[in-house]
Amino acid sequence: MSEVGCMDIKTLPETGSNGSSTIGGFDKPCNGNGVANVEEHPVTTTSSMVSAGNGVVSVESGLENGNVEVAEVEYVESENLSDVEDVDTCIKELVAGLDSKDWVLLCESLNNARRLSKFHEEKMLDMLGDVIPLIVKSLKNPRSAVCKTAIMASGDLFITYKDHIIDSVDPLLVQLLLKSSQDKRFLCEAAEKALVALTTSVSPTLLLPKLQPHLLGKNPRIRAKASMCFCRSVPRLGAEGIKAYGIDKLILVAVRQLSDKLPESREAARTLLSQLQTAYEESAVPNESEPFSWEQFCSSKFPPSTAQAVLRVTGVGREGPILGS
Repeated sequence: MSEVGCMDIKTLPETGSNGSSTIGGFDKPCNGNGVANVEEHPVTTTSSMVSAGNGVVSVESGLENGNVEVAEVEYVESENLSDVEDVDTCIKELVAGLDSKDWVLLCESLNNARRLSKFHEEKMLDMLGDVIPLIVKSLKNPRSAVCKTAIMASGDLFITYKDHIIDSVDPLLVQLLLKSSQDKRFLCEAAEKALVALTTSVSPTLLLPKLQPHLLGKNPRIRAKASMCFCRSVPRLGAEGIKAYGIDKLILVAVRQLSDKLPESREAARTLLSQLQTAYEESAVPNESEPFSWEQFCSSKFPPSTAQAVLRVTGVGREGPILGS
């Protein structure tokens, strides 16, 4: 599905381009002067971004001299990525391309980073320290095409490098939580997909401490997205892993979210408590002739008000929605 969003959208000129040449998933415009980047023209009078179908977005720009330039940006899903033609050249030019002010070249370089991570994992691994800060920079880019391509690149890096990316995940996580909380639907959906890739690829023991500070942030929408990520990550610990991590700590995290402003946070908290109850009961060891029940556990570990809040939620039913599905 193609989505549209750009800060400099104004009107749609009823004109076409003078010609184009395709470079790595983009149709770069080419006029008589060989100019390919509409960003380089401060004299632009009108510009627009329109869907061209099949995940392609066309950006048209009308210039004072009457020329019109068109750049087409294609959002390629991970499973449809193809390998780069010249690996060594692509790697050599990648960092410069990711730092380019030419937004079409920047998008092309972001897609090349995705291709390299998919088909040349080992060669890209040593470059992550240089590549990730530039992807974070692109996530902050006001151009929707650049931002969405950077979001897709983030998701691909999570899937490929898993725990190897944990030391660099903080700035990516911050930006993806922000993008998933904004009003541009197509950016929000892309960021949510990247967050699903993060929570299903990186070990929960490493990721949960990274998520926890965002559960206490001032922005309720970010708290909600972080809560959903937290809820999605915890079950991957398994019953024994939850016990080792500290089921009482996880319960307290969920209880705090029960009174959150947004329903998404509260629903994530209810789902998490049900998951924790199931995990506890699967790993519980009977105490002599009497089992140490969930109710007894909660009453022994928490103040009455907290225990009641947990039991009120978990006593109703254990089947909650699967977040991120």
